[in-house]
Amino acid sequence: MDNFLVNAGTYLISTLFGLYIIIVILRFLLQLVRADFYNPLSQFIVKASTPVLNPIRRIIPGLFGIDIASILLAYFLQVIENALLFTVKGLSISPILLLWHSIGSLLTLVLYIYFFAILVQVIISWVSPGTYNPATALIHHITEPVMRPARKILPPFSGFDLSPILVFVVLNLLIMFMPVIFG
Repeated sequence: MDNFLVNAGTYLISTLFGLYIIIVILRFLLQLVRADFYNPLSQFIVKASTPVLNPIRRIIPGLFGIDIASILLAYFLQVIENALLFTVKGLSISPILLLWHSIGSLLTLVLYIYFFAILVQVIISWVSPGTYNPATALIHHITEPVMRPARKILPPFSGFDLSPILVFVVLNLLIMFMPVIFG
């Protein structure tokens, strides 16, 4: 019974915190790439993150066009999530290690967001190429800064864009490298 409660608690904490952290990270990424904020999905992300983000923005302004408040909110939520997960699992960790581990968790989450966004973009290009959808437009805005350098290194070959393979390899290597650095 205890194992079930630990697993259920871990699942609930990871899901609830993870979803909101993803929303905050997506808001940051959409601002970073200057995506269309009239897009319905962008509007959802803005409305979901604004109640928590606006009070923080009053205290912490942006810097050079970078939304520092979004980064700090995502990091703070990641620290809380990791602290709760360690507590539910009955593990103890020093505060410094918790802060360090949370940086790694957040960076890994960003890498996974890019991985799955590119995967969805590839699948959509196979299933229904050239069609417009608000989700595909946002995915394109988010992934283009990563895909553009890869396309320069590996240009399309006979009509096939193989650059996502290169990006997948680099992202997977970075994801495998995160536990080495951040434990």
